[in-house]
Amino acid sequence: MQDIKQFVESGQIARFPGGIHPPERKQPASEQPLRRVPYADELILPLRQHIGLSGQCTVRVGERVLKGQALTDAALHQGLPLHAPTSGTVKAIEQRPMSHASGLPEQAIVITPDGEDKWRERQPLPDYQQRDKAELLDIIQAAGVAGLGGAGFPTSQKLAQQKPVSYLIINGVECEPYICADDRLMREHARDIVLGMRILAYITGTDKTLLAIEDNKPEAIDSMRAAIAEYDDIELRIVPTKYPSGGEKQLIQLLTGHEVPSKQLPIEMGIIMQNVGTAFAVKEAVIDDKPLIERVVTLTGECIEQPGNVWSPLGTPVDALLEYAGFKPEQQQRVIMGGPMMGFTLPITAVPVIKTTNCILVPSTRELPPPGDEMACIRCGACAEVCPATLQPQQLQWLAKAKDYPALEENNLFDCIECGACAFVCPSEIPLVHYYRQAKSQMRNQAREQAKAELAKKRFEARQARLEREKEERLERHRKAAEARKQMQQQQAQEASEQPSDNDGKSSAVAAAIARAKAKKAAQEDGSSTPAQPTDAESKQKSKKSAAVAAAIERAKAKKAAQQTARESDVEAESPATEQQRPAQDKSAAVAAAIARAKKKKQAREQQTSDDRASQSPDQEDKQ
Repeated sequence: MQDIKQFVESGQIARFPGGIHPPERKQPASEQPLRRVPYADELILPLRQHIGLSGQCTVRVGERVLKGQALTDAALHQGLPLHAPTSGTVKAIEQRPMSHASGLPEQAIVITPDGEDKWRERQPLPDYQQRDKAELLDIIQAAGVAGLGGAGFPTSQKLAQQKPVSYLIINGVECEPYICADDRLMREHARDIVLGMRILAYITGTDKTLLAIEDNKPEAIDSMRAAIAEYDDIELRIVPTKYPSGGEKQLIQLLTGHEVPSKQLPIEMGIIMQNVGTAFAVKEAVIDDKPLIERVVTLTGECIEQPGNVWSPLGTPVDALLEYAGFKPEQQQRVIMGGPMMGFTLPITAVPVIKTTNCILVPSTRELPPPGDEMACIRCGACAEVCPATLQPQQLQWLAKAKDYPALEENNLFDCIECGACAFVCPSEIPLVHYYRQAKSQMRNQAREQAKAELAKKRFEARQARLEREKEERLERHRKAAEARKQMQQQQAQEASEQPSDNDGKSSAVAAAIARAKAKKAAQEDGSSTPAQPTDAESKQKSKKSAAVAAAIERAKAKKAAQQTARESDVEAESPATEQQRPAQDKSAAVAAAIARAKKKKQAREQQTSDDRASQSPDQEDKQ
């Protein structure tokens, strides 16, 4: 790292291997000021416009949305959210052709603009240095900012590195022919780009920022030099015009004199690189609270009457841009999204502009003839000479055709940046990059399937280990239980063998009990045949009991007679004869009879009370 620091401080510019000098053809588009494209009749917004997963749709068909409103929800590890480029109504959420060479459909939100261009509520943040770095990362992620240099990697994820950053490199090279979107942006918005660079430097914590611009952009160089004049920690580096000097690894090698090792990222060297367009988008997201809803697109080619660079809302159909620029179709017309080196021909023009769209090229057949038929390789080696990654394109092509993926991995296929320099110089017109892209896609799919298989294998092995462990535990429990039973049986047998006298004692006790029972039975039989003579005490006790029983019988008889007499008296008293019919003597007799009965009842009660006391005395004597 010390060597890198010395090289950077010296201000030197190194060289990288390979490279080509194709015709630039950046004019006349670069000479025209930025224009703003009017909103199309409908805006088509694919849910995924970056590297990574798409977010979850948060709007419904028929819902009215405001400019800048989030249409999808995505966490940091799930990708980036999508925002409405203008106010309007959600027309549909359906499959639409995507901006890809295949033209395959994917899920998209279709918005019909209402012409009001009404913003959602915004919260500008001019004093960003008073906020925590993590909060700024959340703002950038919520704004949906992705790398605008072509790859489309989420900026917040790239900045959220735990390793120290020594240098922040801002890429303003824009080396591919025809494309001049960054050039025009640096000319007209230099101060905004510098503010974005300051925010990026604050988040990464770096002390040195390097701004690299290719020497074929003198106006952009002057504009940016004036904008960074007041900042000592930003240095301008002018690199020679050579394709692909704007590649990440190639530009790092130019500025530091060191090559990024194979299968490693620049962060391993303490370096982070961002595009000038990305820096501008970061400034708008943090300071202006404006999400990424538009970008600069170059419209160029001989079949366009008004070439130039335009601010295009995301989701604008390509055919709407072509109509705005004055498209003049011809036979065998091609419309290329991107540049002539790394772009691809669109199967239809109804696809939308997305976050990674930097150019719409419509060349004439004279200007850019269509590729001819592929011929056999003549092994000239021209492809290897121009490869900036020092690969063997010819060998990689043969391995890709043979689908020898392990060999492609050994030959570092993924170090290929798909710049197209090899195909540009191939005399046999072999579409080498096409083979590399196809092989990479198949290898990624194979890696995903292998990862799934490995995961399934690990789950299966974990399940088998768990079942085996449970089986072993169950067998161990059974073994311990069997040992416990065996020990108990041995202990019982040992106790039985050590105590024979106890059994003999028990037998003798049983015999003795049987003998006693027989003797008792014999005694009872003898007692029934010859009654025993009672003692004096027993005779006295029996006589007392007999007297008490006799007295109780007498009392019962007297009580019964008294009750009978009382019933008779009651019957007589209840006679229907009235006092008028009876004579006076009868009344006197009735009164006398009633008095007699009352006396008799009283005597009976007194007698019963005395008898009860007499009957209790023998029992109390027995108790004493």
